[in-house]
Amino acid sequence: MNKSELVSVIAEKMGVSKKEAEIATNAFISTVSTALTEGRKIQLVGFGTFEVRERAARKGRNPQTGKEMLLPGRNVPVFKAGNSLKEAVNK
Repeated sequence: MNKSELVSVIAEKMGVSKKEAEIATNAFISTVSTALTEGRKIQLVGFGTFEVRERAARKGRNPQTGKEMLLPGRNVPVFKAGNSLKEAVNK
């Protein structure tokens, strides 16, 4: 499902226009992005948790030359599914 399909389903379930559903979807995405860039965690009970984890620096290899290089550490966004979501997917 892509974003436009998601917006259509949300509009149908809420009984609002697609434009209003798109505004709500964009607001959710923006809020999650902003919170993660500020280093905050978002927990949606029964659904899951969005958070940022630090990935350590590591050795890598340039695929063209085969030369070993150091890849710097960085922060990565992570989603961990909640138990209710896991159970719903596995039924």
